[in-house]
Amino acid sequence: MRKLYDFMLRLAASPRAKPALFLLSFAESSFFPIPPDVMLVPMCVADRQRAYRFAAICTLGSVLGGIAGYAIGMFFWESLGPLFMTYVPGVTESGFARVKDLYDRWDFWVVFTAGLSPIPYKLITITAGVFSIAFPVFVVASVVSRGARFFAEAWVCRRFGGQAQALIERHFNLVATAFVILLVGGFVLAAKL
Repeated sequence: MRKLYDFMLRLAASPRAKPALFLLSFAESSFFPIPPDVMLVPMCVADRQRAYRFAAICTLGSVLGGIAGYAIGMFFWESLGPLFMTYVPGVTESGFARVKDLYDRWDFWVVFTAGLSPIPYKLITITAGVFSIAFPVFVVASVVSRGARFFAEAWVCRRFGGQAQALIERHFNLVATAFVILLVGGFVLAAKL
């Protein structure tokens, strides 16, 4: 994790930073397990003046990746569903039925909550397509929640940049451990739904 953090700080100053952030944000919303925050936060800390620009890139990539995840669920679930049920830990028929019930009652709020929380967003984007929730509802919930999350992180980095970086540097092992716990906890929580 420390090497990844240091790499992200170096990447923030390179010409490839913005495209890499966009691609990571896109991939995380549809198939990749690592959230874009691991790249967004170091980039915002390294270049506080462009923090909101980075948040906008991250939001755009995440929402477009979410749309790709929605399309995967809507158009390719017939062939990919058995793989999910077999190889993704915690994904079961009964869990899937519970997620459908949540969508039937609270479609906007399911997507919105996942967009803000450590629940793996890709699971929500794909299942939103599988259960055909209203596409405009999906997009609005994604834009609002992902934007709120990434712009809040950018604001904290911009406001407390040096202090935030010093805190991360001083307590890196604790921050990294908390990140891993949140990531794993999100998968566990999603599996229990």
